[in-house]
Amino acid sequence: MKNKILTLISLLLLAGTTLSGQSAPKNLNPVGDWNYLAPDAPEGYQSGTFSVTSANNAYSVTFGVAGSDYRIPGEKVKFENNVMTFYVLLDGTQIDFNLKIESEKKMTGKASYFEGEVPLTLTKAEKK
Repeated sequence: MKNKILTLISLLLLAGTTLSGQSAPKNLNPVGDWNYLAPDAPEGYQSGTFSVTSANNAYSVTFGVAGSDYRIPGEKVKFENNVMTFYVLLDGTQIDFNLKIESEKKMTGKASYFEGEVPLTLTKAEKK
């Protein structure tokens, strides 16, 4: 019986050591200009840009649709564990964004509003 308990304790310690040796996922940086595609969005909103900046440990986002110079600021921007959340007010409608940064050059997520959810894919804009 003692041998079984010692074996079990040894296995638990070994598993704990192995798991604790694994590093947490790398926190990626969302700052930059991003192009988005949302094929299921209403016409006129299927592509555009997001610009993400950071100052004083706070993030800011501006949103624009293709073909327009008008930029809409994101509200209540949060970035934690590689997920960025915020909302914009567009034509009187609140649109909630939930974006996960997959790599230095790609984000995926969704925009939610009163008619449902729209999947989004963002790619980092090339520096000019």
